[in-house]
Amino acid sequence: MKNDNTAEKFGMTAWAPFSAMAFAVLLNACTTTQKAPIDQTSANCGLLSDVCGQLTPGGKDQASLRYINPAAQWTRYSKVMIEPVTFWGGSSTSVSAADQQMLINYFSQQLREQLGKKFEIVDHPAPGTMKLTVAMTDAETATPVLRSVSMIVPQAHMLANLKYLASGTFPFVGGAQAEAKITDAVSGDLLAAVADKRIGGGSFTTGFQWQWGDAEHAIDEWCEKTAERLSSWTTGAATP
Repeated sequence: MKNDNTAEKFGMTAWAPFSAMAFAVLLNACTTTQKAPIDQTSANCGLLSDVCGQLTPGGKDQASLRYINPAAQWTRYSKVMIEPVTFWGGSSTSVSAADQQMLINYFSQQLREQLGKKFEIVDHPAPGTMKLTVAMTDAETATPVLRSVSMIVPQAHMLANLKYLASGTFPFVGGAQAEAKITDAVSGDLLAAVADKRIGGGSFTTGFQWQWGDAEHAIDEWCEKTAERLSSWTTGAATP
């Protein structure tokens, strides 16, 4: 007699959408930070004023907004000059002057550490040198205790996952927004420009952290990716 597995098929069909959503949450839960939406209207563009209108949305693993000079000859560059990071939050920002200084100091330190692994860091313009200019345009604090509870306590983490499915973000997270441009250190020609925003992800490892933990994780990711991508472009291993 033919087996009637209609119920089994129905069960699989009924669970399929939930399984797909749960899988998406599990993938995100492995990330320390996640990319957040940003467009020209919400980009500060203080640093990128001249090129803001040329920014276009980046792909999944790229900055939220980006511009790449099609004429840039990346393989000509082997050195980087890093300008001090600045904070362009304006008078309406909720980030105190002390916290602004702490964040940009950390950003500058991480840029030099990560780029120093791939390039010679120089202090003066010279042929074959890129100049990197970075500005933080916003930052948000996480809510330390509630952030920890939502990531560590199973029942609370389940609710956090539901919020992620509904809104694309986890509760009580912080984050940061930044702009950057790369120019030829000698001619001043613009090579690339980006604007990006990252917020806390669902990684359990970020459960216990201080209020600026998510912002620092965003900075870490930006610095690591900047070094990796510039290295791949300048060595010819990849194209922008």
